[in-house]
Amino acid sequence: MIYDPVGKPREIYSGVPTFLGLPIAKTKEELKEYDFAVLGVPWEGGCTIGGYSSVVLAPKAIRSVSIRYSGYLPDYDVDTFDALAGCDYGDTVVQNGNYDLTFDSIREKYNDLIEAGQIPIVFGGDHSIAYPLIQTLAKKHKKRVGVIHFDAHLDNYPAFGDDPYSRCSPFNRLYQDENMDPTKIVHVGIRGARNHPQERKEAKKYGATVITAKEIKETGYMAAVKKALEIAQKDTDVLYVTICSDVLDGASNPQGPIDPCGLTSFELSMMVNECAYAGANSFDFVEIYPETCGAHISAHMGTCLALYFLNGIARKRLETK
Repeated sequence: MIYDPVGKPREIYSGVPTFLGLPIAKTKEELKEYDFAVLGVPWEGGCTIGGYSSVVLAPKAIRSVSIRYSGYLPDYDVDTFDALAGCDYGDTVVQNGNYDLTFDSIREKYNDLIEAGQIPIVFGGDHSIAYPLIQTLAKKHKKRVGVIHFDAHLDNYPAFGDDPYSRCSPFNRLYQDENMDPTKIVHVGIRGARNHPQERKEAKKYGATVITAKEIKETGYMAAVKKALEIAQKDTDVLYVTICSDVLDGASNPQGPIDPCGLTSFELSMMVNECAYAGANSFDFVEIYPETCGAHISAHMGTCLALYFLNGIARKRLETK
């Protein structure tokens, strides 16, 4: 047994632990007792290269490594749990290959969090889940949702073959969603030869902003994130942060898609914290492949990014009390 951030015993050797050992919320009513809730989406849609990637095991892997952590960050001398109470809302229902059933389940569970006034912390799964998640938020806040999308890739291809819902296409679906304003979507960290020129054309066509990894390195991470925030928060009510693990340089992401020339773990953590401090109130982290790295470095990164996000919100709340 070890002790969790609020001093309660936490069992770590039996089954799958909850995120950080937090209490489980089983009903929508129980959610209302907390400020944030963790949701897992163990889903892999159409494979775009190769076969099974083990991304479906990511929520379990992240929860398992999270038992090492608390909510305190010495960087800011702030403990998240001084301002926020959290719970774990389990996983959505998924069925391999069945987009309709899986996406409807995502919408239902995520809507529970929104209706209960939660800060949603979602762990995927592949990046196709960003579409039903953000679509659900946009349905409530029509044309007033800003999105900061951290990724090596634009993920806005019209379709992968005959599949319009694959991990290559969630942002094209959002560009075209009747409740979204695509000019409020900012793609951050884009780089590398695994992008297709059509994707850059799609971003330009719909008015989305692209901030490349090269720009971040040249202007500095804080200047880049402030630029992204200025665009995504202009005339919007809510701000959603979605992170593909491969926005990180391959050296920091051995358990995910390997893309060189990316962000460091420090740069990404600081940018995510700044987004939360500036008002972001929904988060997802996707695309790690647990079976490819026994050290689970990328699962640790997912945990830490969620903690830096939550700590930014907590810091703001404590400062404005």
